[in-house]
This record gives sequence, structure tokens and C-alpha cells, in this order.
Amino acid sequence: MSNVTHDIVAKLWNLCNVLKDDGVTYHQYVTELTYLLFLKMAKETETEKHIPAENRWDVLEAKAAPDRLEAYKLTLIRLGSHGSKLVKEIFANATSFIRKPATLSTLVSEIDKLDWYNARQEGLGDLYEGLLQKNASEKKSGAGQYFTPRPLVDSMVAVMRPTLDDIIQDPAAGTGGFPISANHYLREHYDPDSWTEAQQRKYRRNTFYGMEHVQDTHRLALMNLMLHGIESDPDAGGIRYGDTLSPEGEALPKATLILTNPPFGTKKGGGLPSRTDFTFPTSNKQFCFLQHIYRGLKPGGRAAVVLPDNVLFEGNVGRQIRADLMDKCNLHTILRLPTGIFYAQGVNTNVLFFTRGETDKGNTKEVWVYDLRANMPQFGKRTELKREHFEEFEKAFGKDPLGSPKSLKKRKDTGEEGRFRRFERSWIAERNDSLDISWLKDDSDTSTDELPEPAELATEAMTELEDAFEELRAILAELGEEIEEVEA
Repeated sequence: MSNVTHDIVAKLWNLCNVLKDDGVTYHQYVTELTYLLFLKMAKETETEKHIPAENRWDVLEAKAAPDRLEAYKLTLIRLGSHGSKLVKEIFANATSFIRKPATLSTLVSEIDKLDWYNARQEGLGDLYEGLLQKNASEKKSGAGQYFTPRPLVDSMVAVMRPTLDDIIQDPAAGTGGFPISANHYLREHYDPDSWTEAQQRKYRRNTFYGMEHVQDTHRLALMNLMLHGIESDPDAGGIRYGDTLSPEGEALPKATLILTNPPFGTKKGGGLPSRTDFTFPTSNKQFCFLQHIYRGLKPGGRAAVVLPDNVLFEGNVGRQIRADLMDKCNLHTILRLPTGIFYAQGVNTNVLFFTRGETDKGNTKEVWVYDLRANMPQFGKRTELKREHFEEFEKAFGKDPLGSPKSLKKRKDTGEEGRFRRFERSWIAERNDSLDISWLKDDSDTSTDELPEPAELATEAMTELEDAFEELRAILAELGEEIEEVEA
């Protein structure tokens, strides 16, 4: 992120204090800003033709301060049913939590004052993604679950080597990090000026697909993809709003490349997914997504998937799903990720790399495991995860994204003292198909790396208490207004 982008992101994030004073909660901040930023950025990028003339930025800005909030709320409702398909999706069921006209006036004024000329030069996509990243790093926002660290995303994309022929899917799209990174890789490795008409048409309409289950997160993804120049019309690819674990997920086209970080945990209420095409029904979301992914690959298609440790060792249906995966696919590589890189600090995660076989039996002959967890720093706010942390892994992985037998022969088993080792499928079978494989003695003492000082803990507790009281006050004020209306 450039200094200019960093500076603008900081200024935008400071506007959250203005929203907070109006009772808007942390998890609503970026959604509120997105509505206003969409209108402003449409003006800055000269793409206002997608927005009805009476609902554009200049019209909102010209309103008298006392009337602006009411006009803004009507604009949100109107844009949910007017304008281009993208506009209607971003503003679907949009509502504002702003209550004071002065709050909106401050936001409009401050957004207008930002250095938009330099922001355009740097790239509005980077600016918006910087805001999403800032939001994800704040524990209170709860947004970390929708944001995979960019260095990890870029590393996964780099070893999977997307091509112009790929149909790329993310069935748990979050805010769109994987398609954006894959798009960047394509444009960097294949000169857009040299693309044929057929390649351009395929790129625009049949390259990127995905699904996101949370509507507010879906609108953030659409905004993010739009600002990065990715076609996101659901009739022509793009990220759809829906539940991958319902019959909607069955409608996603077969992919040649799947890049994803599915949500952790079990289905709400503990019930089974409503999809009926899974061979192994389970309430465990990760196992459901894993089945969707390897079933959703075309023969020869490849995937890189972030999954927690329990997927590697759970028995019963877990073991059956792993065995099915290793039958149908060549599960050639597992990357054991460092701790502390996701919002849920206690969750250990891995990336599974596999290729769908031409047949459904006996595709996995050997599995290579790269341990990037033992003797590594405890990543978090104090120790930032960077792309350079993945350099040795990428070098060891090699240049073949499919993990073909020929390329696996070129890999070097570093033995018990090294990070990269090879394990036969027969040896894995003897361990009840457990893929939770580690051999390095972990000497790193990470127990105190991320522990804050007592004063920090006290401040954080007080802040959270203040936020809770702020939300309660807002609810009571709203309730009071409703009671007054009823009495009147």
C-alpha cells in the first residue's frame, strides 16, 4: 500500500469515530462508508451513468444539511431497485443506521475533501481494499472472518498459476480477495493488449465465479471487484449472493481452478446443509465445502483451500471424506500455516493443494507436507505476516500447479530436520487416513508474543464496555422515539 493510499485509508477509518458517536456499531462502519464511497467514486471515475441522475453524489451534496439525511435514506431505497444491475445488487435491502443529519453532513464533507486525484492515480481498488483490511484487523468489527491475509492469498495464487483459459471459482468469496489476486496475476503475466477478442470476451464473462452468504459482505465484494476492474454481473460470472451449501451452490459452473478459505464451524442449529448431492452429509461446514470443491472441479482442475486442523484428523465422516478426496484427486501438497494469522487466534490452519483426477480412484500416491508452523513467529498486530515468509515454500513447491508425478520427483525431501517431507499414501492409510502430520520439534516460545500489557487489556475492556453502552443507548433512544410516535 502506497503512502498516499495509507493516508486516505487512515482518514476514512477516522470517520468511523463520527459514526460511532451516532450509535453506529463497528460491524456496520464499512457498509455505511461503502454506500457513500460508491456514489463518490462513481463521480470520480466518470461511471455515474449507472446511477439515476437524481441519486448521484452532487445532488446529495447540494441538499441543505437538515434535509440531506432524509434524501440519503430515500436514495438507498431507490438504488435497490433502480440503476444498473450492479448498483441494484450493491444497494439491495440497503438501510442506513445514521440518525443525526449532522453526522451525514460531516461524512459527506470529509469524503469530499480527500485527495481523490492521487487516489485515482494509485488505484481506487487498493484504497478500498485497504479500508477492508483495516476493518478486518479490528477485533471488535468481527470482519476478520471474511478477510484472508493478502500475503497468503497471493502466495496461493502464485503457485496455482492462473491462465486465461481458467474458470476460477471461490465458493466462500468473502470480500473478493482471491478473484482480485488471480485477476492481478493474469494481467501481470498475460499482456491484456495482446488478448484476442475471444480471450477478452471469455475473461469478462466466463472467468470469475463465486458465492457469498452474508449480504453486507456480498456488497463489499461487489464494490471491491468493481474497483479492481472485474466484471461482476451474475449473469456473466461474478460473485453471487447465496448459500453454497444450498441448491444454489449446485448451480455454480464446474471450475478449472478453485481458490478459497471456507468459513469455520458448524451449520447454525447443527442441522445438515440443504444440498442433497453430497455423498457424506455432515453439519461441519468445512467438510461440506471440501466436498463442494473437489466435486466442483473439472477433470484436471486444481484447487488451493484453507482448512483448519480438525479437517485433517477427525474420524468417522471426516475420514470418509478425506479418503474420497484422495481417491478422486491427487492431494499432492499440504502447507501447515503459522499460528495467529486469522481472526480466531486459537485456530490452526493449513492449505490443501489438489488436482481432480481423470478417474475417481487412486489418484493420490504421495502427499508432501511443508511445515511453516513450527519455529515461526506468532503473527499478529506486532509481527506482520509478509509475502517473503512464503518464499521458501513457493520455491520448494515448484513450477507445476498440478503436482504431476514428474514434477513431484523433482522435489527434495529435507528429512526430519527440514520443513518439506514426502509421505506415501499407504503410510497415511495406516494412520486412519489422518493428514495431521508433524515432525519438527517446535522450540519457539510464542506464549507471550502477543500478550498485551495489563494497561492495554484494561483500556480494551473499557473501550468494549463503552461500545456496549453506546449500542444500548442507541437502542433505548430508538425505542423512546417509537413510544413517542405511538403515544402521538
